[in-house]
Amino acid sequence: MSDPSHSASADIDIVVVGAGLVGVTSALALARQGHRVLVLDTQEPGRGASYGNAGHLATEQVFPIADASILKSLPGMLMDPMGPLRLDWKYLPRALPWLTQLVLNLRPAPFRQSVAGIRALNERSLAAWQRLLASVDSVHLLKVGGSLLVYEKPESRQKLAALESRMREQQVPVEWWERETIQRAAPQLSEDLLGGLFFPATGHVLDPWRVVTTLVEAARRQGVRFAQETVRSAQVVESGVRLVTDSQQLVARQVLIACGAHSAALTAQLTGKRVPLDTERGYHLMLPREHNRLPFAVTSLERRFIMTPMETGLRLAGTVEFAGLHAPPNMARAWQLHHLSRGLFKADLDVEGATPWMGFRPSLPDSLPIIDHVYGGRVLLAFGHHHLGLTQSAITAELIADLAGPSEHGAPVTSIDRENLPPLEPYRLARFG
Repeated sequence: MSDPSHSASADIDIVVVGAGLVGVTSALALARQGHRVLVLDTQEPGRGASYGNAGHLATEQVFPIADASILKSLPGMLMDPMGPLRLDWKYLPRALPWLTQLVLNLRPAPFRQSVAGIRALNERSLAAWQRLLASVDSVHLLKVGGSLLVYEKPESRQKLAALESRMREQQVPVEWWERETIQRAAPQLSEDLLGGLFFPATGHVLDPWRVVTTLVEAARRQGVRFAQETVRSAQVVESGVRLVTDSQQLVARQVLIACGAHSAALTAQLTGKRVPLDTERGYHLMLPREHNRLPFAVTSLERRFIMTPMETGLRLAGTVEFAGLHAPPNMARAWQLHHLSRGLFKADLDVEGATPWMGFRPSLPDSLPIIDHVYGGRVLLAFGHHHLGLTQSAITAELIADLAGPSEHGAPVTSIDRENLPPLEPYRLARFG
């Protein structure tokens, strides 16, 4: 249902399609440039992947979502319904072109380009989040306390050492921790853990949903309006962009497509380009009775999932499934996360009252988002951040505000420091032909 205060499009500068973290942070940044902004989404703001993400600001994850080992893993992905990385065999024909492009991007030159593009965003992301949350008096929602990647098997030590070397090559701050250091920092973890890598320049949010709602309220105070409507079609016209929703037609000077895994169709309508956007279906299991188990997010190298401490309990997340947007969720995969946690602590986790969740992470085969503007700036694009949507949303919002420029109607509330922004070339739409 639309916001009853909105009855015409004459007072809209920019329509943002998508009310996840990327859309909401961008809407706030655009409003602070003086733009009159309307945000449209099928769901309540923040109810998609932004609600259920792992909460980890993963600035250390500068490598693409897959490496050459995915080829050897493909049979297991198809056969094991509970594996950490699963491909639904019924979805394989649709996923095959995307997977083919993924493999092609593993060649040395495109792989290096992907790493450089991810790193350029990630190394600016934490500071961007600190600026954003400080601007809404909510720095307390972000805990910059590092994160830990642990290993259990002696044969994993060499693999972890190689990863440490690659991280250092990319100038990612990293420390090697032996078992004793882990026990001092996180005494509830099992003494069977042999060691790990600690990433001091990372952090986590205390509640992703609270972060979204805080930013939505800040955007409302800045004049941003929100409407729960589905955009059915979009077209570039002489005066800007025409959008057709379930209940009305809107014409705005500019539109921002930031609806995550649902962005491909509108992008094709507006630009004529079919982007190879697919979705990683991510699951989490929220444990409301688990508080004070961990001081920071902990990831298991062998078990391939993450545990993040939050205000509302402990969140287990990280499993990935390729099955498209329409297959029903397999919540057994969420409950599998509790099984994976067994043995990582001195005492098993309490699952009483636990709640499972599934959401869609928008993924492009080169592991880089699309952040761009086309048609003279009438169409802005910000999607495809895969599992780094939370991490990269604040810096993406700054890039979008810079692309849009200041409004003709109102003076900017904040200025953009362009020296903090990465070059846009790696994220251009044109890279997909």
